[in-house]
Amino acid sequence: MNLRNVDLNLLVILDALLTERNVSRAGERIGLSQSAMSAALARLREVFRDPLLVRVGRDLALTRNAEDLIVPIRDTLNRIEQTLLQRPGFDPLTDARTFSISASDYAGLVLLTPFIRAISSEAPNVTIHLLPRSRDAARLLQTSQADLVIEPVELFGATDFPSCSLLSDRWVCAVDADHPHIRGDTITQEQFLELPHLVYGIGLDRQLNLADQHLAQVGIRRRIEVTVESFLLAPFLIQGTHLVSLVLERAARRLIEATNIRTLESPFNVPNIHEAMYWHPRHTTDSGHQWLRERLRKVAEQLG
Repeated sequence: MNLRNVDLNLLVILDALLTERNVSRAGERIGLSQSAMSAALARLREVFRDPLLVRVGRDLALTRNAEDLIVPIRDTLNRIEQTLLQRPGFDPLTDARTFSISASDYAGLVLLTPFIRAISSEAPNVTIHLLPRSRDAARLLQTSQADLVIEPVELFGATDFPSCSLLSDRWVCAVDADHPHIRGDTITQEQFLELPHLVYGIGLDRQLNLADQHLAQVGIRRRIEVTVESFLLAPFLIQGTHLVSLVLERAARRLIEATNIRTLESPFNVPNIHEAMYWHPRHTTDSGHQWLRERLRKVAEQLG
């Protein structure tokens, strides 16, 4: 390929197409009409000698070559942008930026709620896109679909991505406040095993949360009556039933006032979780991204 024959504006268009995987949305992202985007896509297909986006049913999917272009195209545009801007720093009061953060609804409630509240006045031109948790969090970072991923280190595992610890939490049992079989402030192992359970799982295969994974690994079998993909729905589903569930204490504290539930010490030892934020190394020295990470770290620190 001879770069002299390539309009470098096509790289901006290609980046939008690779990110959105939709011609109309990509056009809206960079301010071009659908006809202009379609013409640009035709030109890109000629340049790269690859269809780049192919129709699968009613959706568009990236070809293998297009997948391989995501990171180098984004890195190239980032370097060009930083070189042209040459900004000495990021001023949240005046600078406009958009950040995408992927997190579970638990992290959204416990951490991102106070974070959004904290920056609402100090960063009036900053837009935060909150994305749902992904089973493949590393890919979100690799493909620039998320600027930050907030994930338990126990799930993210060993990685070369930079990270910073945010907070830890412990598991407690949640039951209806008027549960007829649970008296006092404790629940025995026998009661825990006899009662029907609600468990949190994610995805079509209902991947269990860390607490329920631990119980399964040590051979503790229970009668699971309900599974749900939302930590936040668990207390509402428990109230008025005989269900018991392992929930994270920080989230439970926030939801007890809105639901008729109470929490008890777990009769089984369950390891704590440790939430951290992860990012791609390409953002490490970016001043706006540094501000974002530091602000999140301070909010987490204030949570104690």
